[in-house]
Amino acid sequence: MKLSSMFLMTVVAASGNRATLAAPPEGAVLLTGDPLVMRLNKDEFRIVFGIEGKNCAPHGCSGSVRYWVDWKASDGTTRSEQKEVSYIVSPDAARTIAVDRQYLDTGEGAHTVDVVKVRVDTITRRD
Repeated sequence: MKLSSMFLMTVVAASGNRATLAAPPEGAVLLTGDPLVMRLNKDEFRIVFGIEGKNCAPHGCSGSVRYWVDWKASDGTTRSEQKEVSYIVSPDAARTIAVDRQYLDTGEGAHTVDVVKVRVDTITRRD
């Protein structure tokens, strides 16, 4: 998949039919939407997760988002890597963002890389 925009591309992270998914556990921290991928360079990206933290009130919470990023380099190399980024929801906020900085290539700056897909694996929560 080519990224025609120099800055933004939305990545579909959900799979399957949402109507068949079970309700999230009480107090769960959820994403506000699909992850956002920002290209900064030919192999450098920021991956942004919106965190819905209403259930963290009144004391706030923290945790991490574990996710998989699938990417393809201009030489045909494809990879799927597991990553993790931390977040903190303050007691005074209903949501926050978690931003992960990624360099995705087999050699620094050797290829132009395209992010194919971002899939969230788990979201943890600590009070």
